[in-house]
Amino acid sequence: MAETLNGTVKAELIHRRTWQSRDQVEYAIVEWIGWYNHRRLHSAIGNVPPTGYEATYYRSIKTPAPTGAR
Repeated sequence: MAETLNGTVKAELIHRRTWQSRDQVEYAIVEWIGWYNHRRLHSAIGNVPPTGYEATYYRSIKTPAPTGAR
């Protein structure tokens, strides 16, 4: 999976532009990862961002009640 994600970053971000410095590339990667996790709509999970889906999932899990302190 990591290789697939690396290929996606290269295809969508790195190879589409001419970069002036390493700092520009690093900043662009950080922005892209933020978009990928927080704003990208993912069709396989109902067209919601991955972090939104994850938050909804964890809210739906019922946690066991504490049994008391020992």
